[in-house]
Amino acid sequence: MDVADLTHDLVSIPSHEDETAAGDFVESWLREHTDSAVLRDDHGNVFARKGPGVDPADDAVAREGAGGTSLALAGHHDVVPPDESQITDDGEYVLSESDGRLYGRGTADMKGSVAAAMLAFGSVDAADLDCELVFVSFVAEESGCLGSAAAIEDGFVLDYAVVGEGTTGYSSDGVTDVAVAHKGRRGSTIEASGKAAHASEVESGENAIYRASDAVDVVRALEFPSTEVMGHEVEGSVAVTEVDGGTAWNVIPDACTVTVDERTVPGERAPLEQVEAIEGVEWTIDQDLPPMACDDADFADLALDAARDVQDGDPEQVIKPHATDAGNLAGTGTECVVVGAAEPGEAHTAEESVSVTVLERCERIYREVAERFDEISR
Repeated sequence: MDVADLTHDLVSIPSHEDETAAGDFVESWLREHTDSAVLRDDHGNVFARKGPGVDPADDAVAREGAGGTSLALAGHHDVVPPDESQITDDGEYVLSESDGRLYGRGTADMKGSVAAAMLAFGSVDAADLDCELVFVSFVAEESGCLGSAAAIEDGFVLDYAVVGEGTTGYSSDGVTDVAVAHKGRRGSTIEASGKAAHASEVESGENAIYRASDAVDVVRALEFPSTEVMGHEVEGSVAVTEVDGGTAWNVIPDACTVTVDERTVPGERAPLEQVEAIEGVEWTIDQDLPPMACDDADFADLALDAARDVQDGDPEQVIKPHATDAGNLAGTGTECVVVGAAEPGEAHTAEESVSVTVLERCERIYREVAERFDEISR
């Protein structure tokens, strides 16, 4: 089976509301086509592991490991809800192929790279490995990287990981790069409270919108967080994205809510807590998807060399602007890089697609990283 066929089979399984069927497919394929231990956890995450000390008959070792150094090929098999053009009235996904590209929900984000990782994992001979090679496909990444967070809470730990989110076309069109860092996302809410009054008696009330406006001024004045990873500047951002307050044109508002989107960088956060110095203002974090930074230059260079050797272009080490499961993994000490087929602007669109040539390239990159890993693990 080639990567286009496997991607087609995996993408054809709806997984925007329930990942069970897609997880069933991944688990069954791994059991049938790889000589490895395979485990599906209670959350729906799928693990497979091979290498020194790994007993293929011991499913538990797929997640827990046998004590050796681990290298994972990681992804997720859930997708965002499809556009109406990408799904039939019967709930089936619409797939097509044209000019060397596969079209359909999940082709780019990221079942294509999952398929490439499955094939690369299956093709590596366990007897040739000096590390424990792991394949993992998480659930609920699109819901906030919940599957990887749950696996980690259950004790899943890795030493190294290649996460297959898209890195193609960052340095130049068509080139598959290696991301050595990515930004995180912290979403938070500013709640301003006041005292309602008739608008004709302004002095009788306490205007929550005014207090919220003062808080917005604080946010606007904050410097963006920034840091440096392997010689690359990583700059985050902070922006007010929603404001909701007031009940009627003639009522002084007693409540106003402000939504803040912060793109975080490794080791830094904007001091948003400063808004709480304003009377009647509270700040709450609603979501905090962590950023990622690779601290192992040898591993990052190994991945870059593998990417360079399987394509005509000249890949670079780049920074990815979006949060991925690599953020959760990095938080446990896993050294991560991100390498995947999707190009900027492909994911989450009605025209979502992926290049078959790039999928084949990613399969080779993943295999090369696994087969060369002994160069840095001695």
